Amino acid sequence: MKTSRIKLLYLIITLIILSGCDMLGYHPYDCKIEGETGLTLKNIEKIEAKEYGDTLRFAVISDTQRWYDDLNDAVRAINSHSEISFVINCGDLSDFGATDEFMWQRDIMQRLKMPYICIIGNHDMIGTGESAYKEIFGSLNFTFKGGRTLFVCLNTNALEEKYMDEAPDFKFLQDALDMHRDDVDNTFVVIHAQPGSEQFNNNVKEQFHNFIQKFPGLQCCLSGHGHTYRDEALFNDSIHYIMCPCIHKREFFIFTAANGNYSYERVGF
Repeated sequence: MKTSRIKLLYLIITLIILSGCDMLGYHPYDCKIEGETGLTLKNIEKIEAKEYGDTLRFAVISDTQRWYDDLNDAVRAINSHSEISFVINCGDLSDFGATDEFMWQRDIMQRLKMPYICIIGNHDMIGTGESAYKEIFGSLNFTFKGGRTLFVCLNTNALEEKYMDEAPDFKFLQDALDMHRDDVDNTFVVIHAQPGSEQFNNNVKEQFHNFIQKFPGLQCCLSGHGHTYRDEALFNDSIHYIMCPCIHKREFFIFTAANGNYSYERVGF
């Protein structure tokens, strides 16, 4: 009798495993996307269609993974600032690269009153996360403009790429520079993992830093990944690398770009 019960238990366990996501309703490598996709290009179109005067204001958040209540509160807080033209999320929307995580994050950020842009983080590349990110949002490297201010958005997660693909992609950088050399006055570079972190390809960190200074009026480099606030001149010059804390710290930045300069405010919520 005992042996029969053990066999029945094994049978039940086997059936559960074989049933997979149909029985459990979730699988970490499920790439079935529901809802809106291609959001990066759609939001870029909205950003670039806006009229900008001498002053540009935008908000920055980062590392929103798993802290859905905090992200909800951040969206409400950002929506109360009518002067913000768009929002940048510096990456790590997911914790495990699961498709559901991207959809949950997307659905919360869709409540923003202004367009938003999401950079890919290292956690977003786990499992099938990169595929989900590409479908829901778009390319890993892209640029957009707010008036005559250029935003260069890059994948710098070299460790997750296993150094097989270029991260950062210098060909993309050169093409972006060639395209925008004469039609912008100022530039912000936006990444997830900054030089010196374990994710960045530190074999080329000086090369990266020197290259981004070729862009017109480079202001600073924005990042996330470290889950804390930092503002450092990593290469002991005038270019600052500014790290946005994770959303669980209940803080976002409001940047103001005007007259070839920038400033920012750390806003608690």
